[in-house]
Amino acid sequence: MDDPNEYCGDYSRTETHQLTVPDASRGRRLDQVLAELLPQHSRNRLQGWVRDGCVRVDGQPETEPKRKVAGGQQLQVDEPEDARTHAEEPEDIPLDIVFEDETLLVINKPAGLVVHPGSGNWSGTLMNALLHHVPGIEAVPRAGIVHRLDKDTSGLLVVAKTLAAQTDLVRQLQARTVRRVYLALAAGAMKHEGTVNEPIGRHPSQRIKMAIVPENRGGKPAITNIRILESFTYTTFVECSLETGRTHQIRVHMAAIHHPLVGDQVYGRHNAKLPEFPRQALHATRLGLVHPLTGLKVQWEVPLPEDMRDLLDMLRYG
Repeated sequence: MDDPNEYCGDYSRTETHQLTVPDASRGRRLDQVLAELLPQHSRNRLQGWVRDGCVRVDGQPETEPKRKVAGGQQLQVDEPEDARTHAEEPEDIPLDIVFEDETLLVINKPAGLVVHPGSGNWSGTLMNALLHHVPGIEAVPRAGIVHRLDKDTSGLLVVAKTLAAQTDLVRQLQARTVRRVYLALAAGAMKHEGTVNEPIGRHPSQRIKMAIVPENRGGKPAITNIRILESFTYTTFVECSLETGRTHQIRVHMAAIHHPLVGDQVYGRHNAKLPEFPRQALHATRLGLVHPLTGLKVQWEVPLPEDMRDLLDMLRYG
């Protein structure tokens, strides 16, 4: 059984609230009821506390904000120390800097590094590193981060060091003029290359996943161009270029065409014929954009990281 005295999340509790669900709230969502009982906190913050295990219903931990409650239930809310304060602390984390000037910073992000603080990852992120590396970048929203890579995706990521540069880069992303090219190892022997044009939205029932969702149900346009680079018996080495930048776009599109990425524990499926790999085999290899200050087209490219090189060598040479 869980220890009822164990605090939630990554930080110590600052206060514990003992509450009772009103009879009139029977059948309503837990997060809605909490927002009414604790009006001093935003519903978004309360949802995060639920997901972090800070809320118990009749003594049992509940991590689903949408769970329906019954009248008379006893709620315990362990209010954690405000993690947002820690999320904004500079940390001396080494960065692999590909390019830097007074307006831009281009990073070769390693697999395993979280880009932006969030639930369960309030420190040790790229944002914490940027706050240490670039004096004054705290004045730029999100410490200059304009796009993200998944925690276990490696490769190129651009950061704006000024507000003007950030605004310019956001507009380029919206105009789809930023060129982003990835290398990936897909499951299965692909027979065709081409373009996947399928809208992507939040999965209707699994919060951590994205999915193909019609635009009339909240999906947003998503386009991925796929080119076959090398074929193996049970896998295919591909290049994926993005015309849009939706969350998990390549992973969702590759799974949609029945070729999920090797090592993808969220969108893939177990197959004993596939090589073992501890993360999704995905690397952002090339990044091109218009420099916000000079107006010139610039491009950077980095090779595959060692783990993906070793994986390909194993497939090529056994």
